[in-house]
Amino acid sequence: MTLIADARTLLQLARGASGHKSHAQRLQAFYGPQASHYDAFRERLLHGREELIQRLAPPAGATVVELGGGTGRNLEFFGPSLLSLARVEVVDLCPAMLAQARKRCARWPGVAVAVEADATTYRPAHAVDCVYLSYALTMIPDWRAAVDNAAAMLRPGGLLGVVDFYAPPRDPSAGLADHGSFDRIFWPRWFRHDGVHLDPQHLPYLRDRSEPMFCDRRRGAVPYLPGLRVPYYLFIGRKPAR
Repeated sequence: MTLIADARTLLQLARGASGHKSHAQRLQAFYGPQASHYDAFRERLLHGREELIQRLAPPAGATVVELGGGTGRNLEFFGPSLLSLARVEVVDLCPAMLAQARKRCARWPGVAVAVEADATTYRPAHAVDCVYLSYALTMIPDWRAAVDNAAAMLRPGGLLGVVDFYAPPRDPSAGLADHGSFDRIFWPRWFRHDGVHLDPQHLPYLRDRSEPMFCDRRRGAVPYLPGLRVPYYLFIGRKPAR
């Protein structure tokens, strides 16, 4: 069954992102056919998610928002501590992915809820303690607006966490060009076919919009591409207490 599901996913990846005008339509057209088996394939590609959540470690009673939460898979990385949280909102724009997220959220009634909304404009009823994005910034056309929105919904001192694919900058003076020209050229072109856009400005912008607490750049394996390792980063910042 895994091989069949992988074959379906690989076929969709080969087809690439659709040409629909709206972002929501593109997401639904691309992820709709693979939503039910999305997690099995991405489990081997989307590295660092569990570590990000463990490092964020929201305390009991905290309110948390995941922007671009897809199927809600990341909720399971909280483990038993999820039930100690006051509320977790999984926000996504793709109905097919949210259908999977709602099935997961049903396991924690009163704690987890899936919300269909745009990550650049959605606001919870009250300021929250933690906002994170897991492999979502590279899929949001106006990713700066998503970061700004995440920062705006945080309470002072709240945490912003991001894990995503990494594109090294051209300018070594930025202090981040440690992966070489292959990664700078190959991976952005590779992922762009599927509507995933790597941008070297992610980390500088995240640092500008929060007080950095943790930042690391790594490499992870890619399914069915032996020998290739894709760069990714983990970032945690704190909203200034003003």
